[in-house]
Amino acid sequence: MNYRVVIPARFDSSRLPGKALLLLAGKPMLQWVHERARASAAAEVIVATDDERIAVAARGFGAEVAMTARAHVSGTDRIAEVAASRGWADADIVVNVQGDEPLIPPRVIDQVAELLGANARADIATLAAKIESHNDLVEPNNVKVVCDVGGRALYFSRAPIPFNRDAPATLSSACLRHVGIYAYRVSALRKLASLPAGRLERIEKLEQLRALENGMEIRVALAVERPLADVNTAADLERAERALLLRP
Repeated sequence: MNYRVVIPARFDSSRLPGKALLLLAGKPMLQWVHERARASAAAEVIVATDDERIAVAARGFGAEVAMTARAHVSGTDRIAEVAASRGWADADIVVNVQGDEPLIPPRVIDQVAELLGANARADIATLAAKIESHNDLVEPNNVKVVCDVGGRALYFSRAPIPFNRDAPATLSSACLRHVGIYAYRVSALRKLASLPAGRLERIEKLEQLRALENGMEIRVALAVERPLADVNTAADLERAERALLLRP
């Protein structure tokens, strides 16, 4: 199938300033992300940024760059601007690959695009992985998702869901960690970017709840390859570098 990847990248980061350009095994983190995206089946890979430092670095390693407005509060808004400026059709599929995912498997990028392509009524597709420890279940930085029997997202939360009333420390197959990669139809991307932040989104600080609050369908599947967590802290950066150095 035909789809595009957009990598939204900003310089500012509260926990790791300049995160996208921090070196990992001799390359900027953004370059690792771009290489992973280029190894997927995407027809086009674009870095979307509002910062000239990122643009210069990205062009330096051969990336196509789209300069976007500084006012955007999320990667979704940034990607929506790219889609609008390039006149992409409503039915086109765009995958949002986060700029802090240097270890994202290319197969996972293909999978989320194929999941959306296979579900004509869905607006968005995303992925999940089984939670394997109680600590991961209760960690608020690990977003959890619960789905209906057809694989449609019912809710995302930083809280442990579903909550086992009778055995709170027990994990079940229904306990899933959300993997933060999204495929959008351009029509859904445009709609989502035009909507105000919802009540649940403001409480949980999770943008995907805006889509659910407004009746949009999000399809979820288990990732075919378990990706490592994204890079948000210095410890995450060290772990990612070790993993990259150990790659065959």
